[in-house]
Amino acid sequence: MPKPAEVISKEAAAPAGSEITETRKCCAAPMRRALALCLLLGGPPVSAQTIHALPDQTSHIRLSNRDINHVVCEGGEIEHIKFSAEKGLAVEKGGADAWIKFLAREVDDAGQVTRTYVTQPSEFFVHCNGATYPLYAEPAEIPAQTVVLMPGARQRAQANNELMAALADEDRAVSITLSLLDDRIPASFSEVAPSGGTVGAPAAPGLSITERRRIAVEGAGLSASEYHLRATAPVTLDERALVDPVLGERIFSLTLDRVRLEAGETARLVVVRRGAGQ
Repeated sequence: MPKPAEVISKEAAAPAGSEITETRKCCAAPMRRALALCLLLGGPPVSAQTIHALPDQTSHIRLSNRDINHVVCEGGEIEHIKFSAEKGLAVEKGGADAWIKFLAREVDDAGQVTRTYVTQPSEFFVHCNGATYPLYAEPAEIPAQTVVLMPGARQRAQANNELMAALADEDRAVSITLSLLDDRIPASFSEVAPSGGTVGAPAAPGLSITERRRIAVEGAGLSASEYHLRATAPVTLDERALVDPVLGERIFSLTLDRVRLEAGETARLVVVRRGAGQ
């Protein structure tokens, strides 16, 4: 059951010299500030844009100084958030989510409402999945932003260890292969840019081989690639013939999704290697 949201701080005043103002006519009585803030915090942000942040390094970001900004802890929960409460902020957290609102200040002078928006940057130290994410946030007149706190190498390695600790090497290779063939790659696996171009294996001259995607499984000491094979003539494939340095060093396993191809047909090949950097 998700934890109830926790309001960490609500500060109504923005620091002097750190604001911009706008003035408008108000025909009806202004809504009380506390009610307005409650409604704002209760509703989801509109047209949010996504930013990714990594742990243990300062991310310089821009957040909306008008709308509610959303922070998401990928694959875990937000333990707590440290920030300077005197800078005109409202922060609320619950489970994997947190919301940040830079508070506007309104002054009603005989129907002339002046609204002041915060422009002074703020620092946030968000604790997620046992790691600290320093965020240097500049408030700006932009739509609401969503900040996704991505796992770092240490968190990914820990998650992979928990995922595969009980598996023998052969079973780990099977699990990785199926995740690629089924297009269900765990979030703790790191996507690596595949090599460009088409290659060929000397033992299979009738094939063109293209790497579609590559992953590294940190903490397990393994990496893998998915290749697309295209036949230029009818062929019966033999996985043993594809053990070739052109597909990487320290190959641990190869798996084909089909072995017989007619001219122009394709197959998928998954190669698992020892070493996360292969």
